Amino acid sequence: MEKDIKKEAGQDIVILLSQWKKRKKRLKIYRISLCLAILAGCLTLAGMGYQKLYERIPSVIRIRAGAEQSLDLHLPLSGAIVSVSEQGQSNIPREAITIDLNRQVTIKPGSQEEYRMKVKLFGFLPMKQVGIQVIQDQELVPVGVPVGIYVKTDGILVIGTGEFTGSDGVTYSPSQYILRSGDYILALNGEPVSDKDDFMARIRACDGSEQVLTIERDGENMDLKVIPRKNENGEYKLGVWIRDNAQGVGTMTFIDGDGNFGALGHGITDVDTSTLMDTDEGALYQTEIIAIKKGTSGDPGEMTGMIIYSEDRVLGEITDNSVQGIFGSCNRKALELTEADPLPIALKQEIALGPAQILCTVEEEPEYYDVEITAVHLDHDNVNRGIELKVTDPELLGLTGGIIQGMSGAPIIQNDKFVGAVTHVLVNSPEKGYGIFIENMIEH
Repeated sequence: MEKDIKKEAGQDIVILLSQWKKRKKRLKIYRISLCLAILAGCLTLAGMGYQKLYERIPSVIRIRAGAEQSLDLHLPLSGAIVSVSEQGQSNIPREAITIDLNRQVTIKPGSQEEYRMKVKLFGFLPMKQVGIQVIQDQELVPVGVPVGIYVKTDGILVIGTGEFTGSDGVTYSPSQYILRSGDYILALNGEPVSDKDDFMARIRACDGSEQVLTIERDGENMDLKVIPRKNENGEYKLGVWIRDNAQGVGTMTFIDGDGNFGALGHGITDVDTSTLMDTDEGALYQTEIIAIKKGTSGDPGEMTGMIIYSEDRVLGEITDNSVQGIFGSCNRKALELTEADPLPIALKQEIALGPAQILCTVEEEPEYYDVEITAVHLDHDNVNRGIELKVTDPELLGLTGGIIQGMSGAPIIQNDKFVGAVTHVLVNSPEKGYGIFIENMIEH
């Protein structure tokens, strides 16, 4: 009996010891898991902080030649600066000039040069290389006048491919898997195409023979072969949607001292493909605003302009369409659009949060309207959205509801300096929008 009791007691002790070991093992696993979770959380937060800090570092900083100016980025980082020669070699000893980016730095470059700054965290962890460009100071005349825009594409833009019913009742799509949206047709059978009417006429007259299309795709030229088919009307077709021009209303931003203009603050893109259009030629036309649709949440407003495409209403020639806007040369009529005095430009690091004005025409003459700059993104990869702003002027809000289509290119002025141009509106908050830095426009 006593032996049985001792045996049972021993078994209980063994069970208790086993349970204690299992609990200890589980607690150890829990502690390790908790430590790993805390470590992962810390690494995630550190990574997010690093990314956020990285995004605050501008890729390019521009400073004025021969002028003393302050640079105050408020970044807990250091930067090592070297001068870059034409051969890519530095004429300053490596990392000889080091600055604390958390403090205000006074810079006075002697000439128009280019520098490179290697930005580091904790003085040794590389983060980003920043280009520092020394530029000549410049003054621009703010315009803020609506203009009619017409551009012709360099080649024929492919919008998309489609299918049609042939003369035999069969469905055809000759261009499917051959042409893509965004392609530019430059030539047909080795002969340049002038416009879409010319192109379509030559396809109709091809008698069903194989056609060689010379196209530009992603910056490269190539030849593609396609066989047209007859549609129900007996006409040869390729089953492709094409466009060879674009037109609309925007706002002229500035005129420089050489009589050149900049407008829109963003490029002209195809409405269907969002492709930046390669332009061959174009013109600005004098226009009058005949109606304004007020913007509301979810429904952006717009200006409706009357454009008469006649020689006596031409304001200038469009020579380039880029992501920063459209650019070209003014004629005498355009130079007479404004009597405003030229204003000095403000570099992006000089823009302050707070009150500013935009210059635009919503009635008969260009007027200044109050806005507030709510954010400045020095690093922004999207060059058209470096400035965030909000319309505060009661009169403009009453007339338009805020920023509306056609207002793109309206100059943004702060402290008597030209800081940028309006580019986009927030669809759900029409009183809010974005702008491009004027230095990005004139960089073009």
